[in-house]
Amino acid sequence: MEKSIKFGTYAEVQALFGLHDEHLRALEKEFKVKVNLRGEYLNLSGTSSNIKKAEQLIRYILETLRSGQKDIDNIQLRYLLKEYQKDKPAGLKPGESVITHSHSAKQIGPRTKGQREYAEAIKKYDIVFGMGPAGTGKTYLAMASAVEALKKQEVRRIILTRPAIEAGESLGYLPGDMYEKISPYLRPLYDAIYDMMEAEKIEKYLETGIIEVAPLAYMRGRTLNDAFIIMDEAQNATAEQLKMFLTRLGFDSKAVITGDMTQSDLPGGKASGLLQAEGILKNIEGIKFIYLSGEDVVRHALVQKIIEAYDKSTR
Repeated sequence: MEKSIKFGTYAEVQALFGLHDEHLRALEKEFKVKVNLRGEYLNLSGTSSNIKKAEQLIRYILETLRSGQKDIDNIQLRYLLKEYQKDKPAGLKPGESVITHSHSAKQIGPRTKGQREYAEAIKKYDIVFGMGPAGTGKTYLAMASAVEALKKQEVRRIILTRPAIEAGESLGYLPGDMYEKISPYLRPLYDAIYDMMEAEKIEKYLETGIIEVAPLAYMRGRTLNDAFIIMDEAQNATAEQLKMFLTRLGFDSKAVITGDMTQSDLPGGKASGLLQAEGILKNIEGIKFIYLSGEDVVRHALVQKIIEAYDKSTR
């Protein structure tokens, strides 16, 4: 069986095929089809069921490119290949899931069904818990949402915080001022925000307090109004710390709390405040818990396999 798909420009075809045609080879291998370029058409040959799946994916990618996305990277393609092998793919709508744009105009948004639910929850709820393993975009999508809220003047500032307890070190024994002490602990948040904003603007915002970074302990006694607050690595917060943080929320503010219950660094087997909060708060209207899984991993393919292997070993 054969099927033809008309494309718009050769730039679309280049993005669809990927560097050195690597996307095309992956598509052909996954769906067991052959794709040939003839004039202004892509011709697909193979079994009817395989052609149907390949056609759906190709049309989705073309629509995505036409919505403004410049290209499809290997991570996104890998997820899409997996989804379109299903009878009912998640079907992320091209262009509609964009949260913000990077300083280089790259679209930033959810790439999986779970990530889409997470991004939508952040828009809808004032307090969102994003829980899941490494690589699922918990921190990155929260930061994208914060940057977009600041751009739209929905908030006046972004506050980034996390517990600083790794390696059993007290902040008081680390060199430098408070900013220098907490900076290494907030590296994932910095990495995300530098993807989304120009370095000069970030430095200016840090100087003026529009972007604030602080250890969790420095949240005590404050009321945070007109702010988008991100608490990262919440599995390392005690019950008392997490309660303190949640009660800092002021008017016109939003909080996103991210954590991975399998990665707690609390000493002496101390119970995680994140686990307790899940049991106490999950039925409160206005608070949303989103659970991401290995299927939402958007890092190297081996990361997903590692997570799945560890999950099996603990069952």
